[in-house]
Amino acid sequence: MSRAETCVVACAEAWRGDGAVLAGSAGVIPGLGARLAQLTFARELLVTDGEATLLRDGRVEGWLPYRQVFAIVAAGTRHVMMGASQLDRFGNQNISCVGPWERPASQLLCVRGAPGNTVNHPVSYWVPRHSPRVFVERVDMVSGVGHDRGAHEIRLVVTNLAVLDFATPDRSMRLRSVHPGVTVDEVIAATGFELTVPDQVPETREPTADEQRLIRERLDPDGRREREVR
Repeated sequence: MSRAETCVVACAEAWRGDGAVLAGSAGVIPGLGARLAQLTFARELLVTDGEATLLRDGRVEGWLPYRQVFAIVAAGTRHVMMGASQLDRFGNQNISCVGPWERPASQLLCVRGAPGNTVNHPVSYWVPRHSPRVFVERVDMVSGVGHDRGAHEIRLVVTNLAVLDFATPDRSMRLRSVHPGVTVDEVIAATGFELTVPDQVPETREPTADEQRLIRERLDPDGRREREVR
């Protein structure tokens, strides 16, 4: 069992119970997670190739041109797992720049669809390198809004170390589980703000035998997942 496979399953779990919504994803592992969910416990989930078609088990299931995605976003019938260059305790996301926005040290992706996503429908995040550079006290620029700024729902943050959620009274970030082989102290040390940490933190569940077979034989036989999480 690899860490990457645990991350695929953790990403899949983000869509559990969503029903017939459009699953959006950024990154290899979230994409595998969405497809794994669709093949197992979330058969109603709609998975897109990111261009103009809906897919099921690698085959074309329907037509979804990009212009129609805006209507889906506005209706709230989408759950996207985005990336983040920075995240703060309330789930505010930065994918725009590092440093003051007037004169940044690094220019990134701009805000893209992050504002509309975060105010209209559930959003989760995938962070392949959990570090204090990503999990910061204050993001340099707000691209996607967090719970303190009126986000619809920031559901889960999956990283190479842990799964985090916002199941706290003030909807700030909480440690939900640690991946096998990772300690709570390691997650705390890799986070640049104070996390809510329950008295008992479980381990993230590992793939079942069937899930592992699907990942290795059908979804990712070339092992792309292992290049995203070392």
